[in-house]
This record gives sequence, C-alpha cells and structure tokens, in this order.
Amino acid sequence: MLEASNHQELPAIPGKRYFTIGEVAELCLVKPHVLRYWEQEFPMLEPVKRRGNRRYYQRQDVILIRQIRALLYEEGFTISGARQKLSGDEAREDHQQARQIIQDTIQELESVLKVLRN
Repeated sequence: MLEASNHQELPAIPGKRYFTIGEVAELCLVKPHVLRYWEQEFPMLEPVKRRGNRRYYQRQDVILIRQIRALLYEEGFTISGARQKLSGDEAREDHQQARQIIQDTIQELESVLKVLRN
C-alpha cells in the first residue's frame, strides 16, 4: 500500500530509463497527487511529459523525490525549507561528496574485479 510511514523501507529502484507516475508513487511511498503537487513546489523536479501530458520520470527524478520525501516526512522540513536545502550551497556540497563516494566505490570495485580475475 501507499503509506507515508516514516520508518518503512523504500523499494529498490529498478534499472529502467523511465517510470510512470504510478510506478514512482510506489517506489517513493507517496500518492500520485503528492508527486504532482511537489512538481509545482520544487522547480528542479521536472519529469518528461509526452503524449496527453503523461509524466515520465527518470532515475534521478526518483532519487530527488526520495530526498524530498525524507526532508519532509523524516526530518520535519517545511516545503520552503526543503526547497532551500535542495537548491542551496549545501546541496551542491552534498552532490560533490556523493560524486566522490561513487568514484571511490567504482575504483574499489574495479580493484576487486582485478583480484577476482587473477
């Protein structure tokens, strides 16, 4: 079910390119009308719109929605506070740190792969 439980574990994001609003609602444990509202409140959230104004979200959108959900539901931010946090210097710093962690992880995995191949 689509419950906004603070402690419920979010499902893994499948390796697809595009997700419908219903799929994203299930992946993020929020209802579709909440996603449409957040699109108005968070300018960085812009799903691709196709035929008949249907929304198609990409993986980075799903990750952003999960960040928004965590800020609002788990950390107690207001909409405007969450918007500021996601668009401010702190967000850019977090992004750079995440990028560095990903690069470090890739290097570590490549070295493990070399060991496994030998």
